[in-house]
Amino acid sequence: EVQLVESGGGLVQAGGSLRLSCVASGFSFDDYAIAWVRQAPGKEREGISCISSSVHGASTYYAESVKGRFTISSDNAKNTVYLQMNSLEPEDTAVYYCAADILGYCSGHGCYVGICDYWGQGTQVTVSS
Repeated sequence: EVQLVESGGGLVQAGGSLRLSCVASGFSFDDYAIAWVRQAPGKEREGISCISSSVHGASTYYAESVKGRFTISSDNAKNTVYLQMNSLEPEDTAVYYCAADILGYCSGHGCYVGICDYWGQGTQVTVSS
């Protein structure tokens, strides 16, 4: 069964850091792109980062709102993708989801052509001012 499980969210003060993890199972990790998508209260989902599949070079992409503060990385041996979040701001408060794209490509800062095939349950990140 295909499954994505996020962890690492929590409450942090503005300027602080968190590292989110996304553990994938049930599919060939090397063939998929993995994106991080967040949804803040009352707002639309926002793709913030993506890493293409290992067979396509593991290229990384970031939304303008997080570029320079967040870093996406992967550990293929552990079937895990990480999102290191530094210099957090109250505006970063949201539920953060990881999602997988079977095509293995990113489009901008999200899944290819905006289609993610599998989703995790999300982890809450709250940044206090």
